[in-house]
Amino acid sequence: ALAPTSPPHRRARVGWGGPGRRALLRVDVGGAMISQFYILSLRGDTIITRDFRGDVVKGTAEIFFRKVKFWHGDAPPIFNLDGVSYIFIKKNGLYFVATTGHNVSPVAVVEMLSKMAKVFKDFCGVLNEESIRKNFVLVYELLDEMVDFGHPQTTNTEHLKSCIHNEAVVIETPKTGLNLPQWNPRTVPSNAVHRPVGPTSNDSRNKKNEIFVDILERITVLMSANGFVVNSAIDGSIQMKSYLVGNPELKLALNEDIQIKNQNLGGMHGSYGAVVLDDCNFHECVDLEDFSELRTLSFYPPDGEFAVMNYRITGDFRVPFRINPFVEQQTPHKIEITIKVRADIPEQNYGGNVQVSCMLPKGTATVSNELGAATGQSAEYLSGEHKLVWNIKKFQGATEAVLKSRVTLSSPISNSSNIRKEVGPVSLTFEIPMYNVSNLQVRYLRISERHKTYNPCRWVRYVTQSSSYVCRF
Repeated sequence: ALAPTSPPHRRARVGWGGPGRRALLRVDVGGAMISQFYILSLRGDTIITRDFRGDVVKGTAEIFFRKVKFWHGDAPPIFNLDGVSYIFIKKNGLYFVATTGHNVSPVAVVEMLSKMAKVFKDFCGVLNEESIRKNFVLVYELLDEMVDFGHPQTTNTEHLKSCIHNEAVVIETPKTGLNLPQWNPRTVPSNAVHRPVGPTSNDSRNKKNEIFVDILERITVLMSANGFVVNSAIDGSIQMKSYLVGNPELKLALNEDIQIKNQNLGGMHGSYGAVVLDDCNFHECVDLEDFSELRTLSFYPPDGEFAVMNYRITGDFRVPFRINPFVEQQTPHKIEITIKVRADIPEQNYGGNVQVSCMLPKGTATVSNELGAATGQSAEYLSGEHKLVWNIKKFQGATEAVLKSRVTLSSPISNSSNIRKEVGPVSLTFEIPMYNVSNLQVRYLRISERHKTYNPCRWVRYVTQSSSYVCRF
């Protein structure tokens, strides 16, 4: 573990922290909070460690990793071992772990760990093992400001900026195989948003005045074998990260025909094709005065990444991929599985890193796959998991892909009706850039008081991801 540069126990901060600094109030969550905190890599290396109270035995990091690694299945986020409670979250290949010997609220600790991980990402720019290692002095300084003697103090990025004096070391994100065309000045790579909110060691004088808006939608779909959608839902979020100087007031305008169920909003009433939200919530900084009439959100963006709005839709919508699975028993020892997937998205869009997986009978001996003349595709059988995995790097819109698998069984299936119980379901994971299923759109993003010399760059991105996309046989 990297040694901290500051003493392990810091004095409690009370009142004002000097001229120009905000008052940080101590948040007492009833008795003692956490005893230890550490960040582990997937290999079990301790990258960051801090013992706040000294009331839990040493070596809990090794005990935790050994327990999680050899757990049957996925380890629960909270478990107790020899009187010590271990509470952890896993993000970007890192374990964020808290231990305590006291009876604390587990949900409060999970929430605190999530907020701490977000703060580390805001100040380091990107959250991974390399960025934590190279910015370990900054991470320890953040840790000392956020938690004091096991009690949370603040996880507000804006408040922490006035307390943090170490500069971030910017990590160069690895380039992917897909290169954006250099001739298009209206696009920037997605890693442009991976910039620390605070000062960096290689600050350039011409730092860009930019704001990034992401409309992220995670969709849940359950289909029957004939392609009929049994259940579907969209969990959406408008994420924003601001690098604006001076913190001006912004206005974000959405579709004029947005409606919320069981709420009588003014403005344009929902017509055919209108976006109807089941429910939604907004960040505390958002002023909703103009939302009812104009569908406009006004706010002063806080530092770091934040969700302007979260929403949920459960009505009918056009699913991006249609799956048609078919299984046929040729002999008691042989079955043939055909999976047809169609991309029901516009031709100019595509699904990236599409993975189709299908569970096969436990008595499967061999599997031979037939993909035809398709390029950028691969299929393999994972015998340890009894799973057939089909990878499609780039699935162009309005096209079809078919996989035929001939399965040889070690033990025969006597009754053909039992095949459907043994095979499936088919599940799909994917990401579709610059496309959203709900049709929720950002009409414009403006600064309230416009000035000729102040014209920042505004970047908007739409991303659709699969949350749970399943088709039954």
